[in-house]
Amino acid sequence: MPAKSKKQQMAAGAALSAKRGEKKKSELKGASKSMVDSMSETELEKMAHADRKDLPERASKD
Repeated sequence: MPAKSKKQQMAAGAALSAKRGEKKKSELKGASKSMVDSMSETELEKMAHADRKDLPERASKD
């Protein structure tokens, strides 16, 4: 599932980094903290590698 906003993509990237051991889990904040435990590395990879060109800064609450 690709990211729906730039913020979501950045959170997925941070969670992916922690999942791979490149970053400490204790350094994570907000959404990335819950993503690292609830999503697989493959899911995080798909979300983090979305094309940013057409993504809004934040996802709408609709």
